[in-house]
Amino acid sequence: MIAICPNPFRDKNCELSRRVAGLLNTNGFETCFCPIFADDGDAILPEGLAFTSLSSQAPNCTLVIVIGGDGTILHAARQIHPYTVPMLGINLGTKGFMANLEPEEYEYVLRAAKGDYRLSRRMKLDVTLYRNGKEILRDQALNDVVMHGYGDCIKITALCNGNRITAFSGDGIILSTPTGSTGYSMSAGGPIVEPEAQAIIISPICAHMMSSRSFVLGSGKVITVEMEKQHDRRAYLSVDGYSVTDLAGGDKIVVRRSEIYTHMADLGLRNFYAIAFEKLR
Repeated sequence: MIAICPNPFRDKNCELSRRVAGLLNTNGFETCFCPIFADDGDAILPEGLAFTSLSSQAPNCTLVIVIGGDGTILHAARQIHPYTVPMLGINLGTKGFMANLEPEEYEYVLRAAKGDYRLSRRMKLDVTLYRNGKEILRDQALNDVVMHGYGDCIKITALCNGNRITAFSGDGIILSTPTGSTGYSMSAGGPIVEPEAQAIIISPICAHMMSSRSFVLGSGKVITVEMEKQHDRRAYLSVDGYSVTDLAGGDKIVVRRSEIYTHMADLGLRNFYAIAFEKLR
């Protein structure tokens, strides 16, 4: 089974998704439609197509084709967890760093369906939130983990394996995977890292200190971010931009490399350097 996962806000009337499904079906592949963001009240799905959830189909799939932008791919990755089904993105977004194909190249999905691709393993982060010594949240990030104030300056201390790396007041802090290095982390001054690298990137956001810099740490490190007393200031934790939780003073967020990877199908049409040059110039 091959899951076709359109973003209905990008793929209007699922036109590109229908073409992809038609190509695959004609060549003997079974497909199912699993729209992303289908539960959004403004999402409009065409009549005449049978839709199902990606989370329910993931165990039966050999390939997941995501039609949308990077945000759509991130959302699909959350839905297929903990299964390591390869994903192939067709870019209908603005940047599309994670997508392997542009819309006019959609016929290459047939190669992917036949298994003619290289598997790109992407590191993920396990995220655990502790409050008063108790675990209150556990999640995973393919892109980044963000602690940010609600318009207020907040105080943060970050430690690596128990040793303090930085402490500052500012807008927040980003813990990113290499895959997420071209997202919010880069906008905050962080480095661009090859997506298949093994590293954890720490980038302060608008820190009130002259020596504020990003850190690139080994993937085996355990990072703890401590939220200082917030008083009447509010802050939140965001995982891949979708899972948002309010934070309190004294909260500790522990981040480490996950044992589970996200798999992307790489057809070799362009390399990461070419993509970065094209998207960032």
